[in-house]
Amino acid sequence: MFENPEASPNSEPGPLASSRAITKLPARDLDRARAFYRDRLGLTPVEEREGGLRYLCAAGEFHVFLSAGSSSGESTQLGFEVDDIDAVVANLRARGVVFDEIDVSGFEVVDGIANVEGNYPSKGTGERGVWFRDSEGNLLALGQPIDR
Repeated sequence: MFENPEASPNSEPGPLASSRAITKLPARDLDRARAFYRDRLGLTPVEEREGGLRYLCAAGEFHVFLSAGSSSGESTQLGFEVDDIDAVVANLRARGVVFDEIDVSGFEVVDGIANVEGNYPSKGTGERGVWFRDSEGNLLALGQPIDR
């Protein structure tokens, strides 16, 4: 198990330690966002309300909400951890998803997928990852841990 070296052995968990983290993504056009997540990613909202969509994926969930603001799209806002990134990338490309070109110093890129060494060592020796944007400019990622 991963241990936090800065945690005191006598400290108690904070009030959020047992909560579920839920990602929220802004959308200027909720119908356009719904179509992107349905047609490009193959996802259907499990719940809809005026101004919002709720999606479930395995053990996680995210919400897309109507917003007058917009995402900066400069950092990853939502990531999907997958077992076979090559197969998922091929499937999403066939559905029309366009992946960002990766030009970051220190990352080895093979077939458009970055190898990130030492990323979260408790999950493996690194991670393979790609990034793409949804219809609203939110930056999304796919990641696959590299086994030890």
